[in-house]
Amino acid sequence: MDFSLTREQELLKKMAAEFSENELGAVAAQVDEEHVFPAENFAKMAKLGFTGIGIPTEFGGVGGGALEKVIVVSEFAKYCMASAAILSIHLIAPQAIAKYGNQAQKEKYLPMLTKGGSLGAFALTEPNAGSDAGSASTTAILDAETNEYVLNGSKCFISGGSRADVLIVFALTNPAKGLRGMSAIIVERGTPGFSVGKVESKMGLAGSETAELIFEDCRVPKENLLGVEGKGFKYAMEALDGARIGVGAQAVGVAEGALALSVKYAHERVQFKKPIANLQGIQWYIADMATKTEAAKTLVYYAAYLEDAHKPFSTVAAMCKLNASENARFVTNLAMQIHGGYGYMKDYPLERMYRDAKITEIYEGTSEIHKVVISRAVMG
Repeated sequence: MDFSLTREQELLKKMAAEFSENELGAVAAQVDEEHVFPAENFAKMAKLGFTGIGIPTEFGGVGGGALEKVIVVSEFAKYCMASAAILSIHLIAPQAIAKYGNQAQKEKYLPMLTKGGSLGAFALTEPNAGSDAGSASTTAILDAETNEYVLNGSKCFISGGSRADVLIVFALTNPAKGLRGMSAIIVERGTPGFSVGKVESKMGLAGSETAELIFEDCRVPKENLLGVEGKGFKYAMEALDGARIGVGAQAVGVAEGALALSVKYAHERVQFKKPIANLQGIQWYIADMATKTEAAKTLVYYAAYLEDAHKPFSTVAAMCKLNASENARFVTNLAMQIHGGYGYMKDYPLERMYRDAKITEIYEGTSEIHKVVISRAVMG
């Protein structure tokens, strides 16, 4: 199987790499220190077409698919994990609308979420429904008189929720049916009855705001139902499969970034009158970091290939996310060890990368959940 990039993909990779180093890297420390959403850089992403990856050009997108997303997200993560996460999570919303939405929804929302620069969000998690998404209790009951869904409930840990202009909210339109009564509803920022609650203070990814969303008799037109009523849980699980590849790309990118910094530092840092790169212990660290990162990258690429080829990819998506996230923690940890005391200081990017890498083992499904998914597929 050949994972060689096409000329177009090589150009995309080059553009993403330059944007990441020159724009994202320039403010990554500030974004982390001040816990500020990088609005200006997100607007630049939209202008360059990054926010329209995987969306048909007729709706403002730039085409491409999962592999193009992996290429860009991993390049962004080398310099700014928060920005990589913002893009990766944003893309869930327009891609869901492109896949499940009707013509009117595509014409209205996709140009906003691609070239328009609007941020998208995916609202599934609730205080009592994390790994067990089926325990969600937020409702969206149809008012037959007004032909509106009335949403009540709350969501938590929603990436981009405090900034999003368009949100895909999963709610029970028929609570008596449980999972079979869950639907996907498009909710716009500013809709009466919808408010943002607590914006979380997190260990890492400070620039990617994570928020509580509150719905109190929030009325949304029936035409904002995404796809078929009662199919929401199915849509959510399918979207999460793709999102897990995105997290895998984030993990690969931060690992590649940490590895590159380690190689550079090992050549520059002199101890006992010679660069530490000459020490066999450091060489072995670098060998392990490089080998495991390349293996993780190959599995992420394979998962993206399967998704783009419309082949079953749920299990491989879980594998790539599990493997790449554990490797991100492994590599950033060794990178900090190589840098010694300097790596622990906020003046150097590794301290931030070390903190940022951890979330890849948690969001879009914990490592433990992925092991359940994988074991079930293998063992039957």
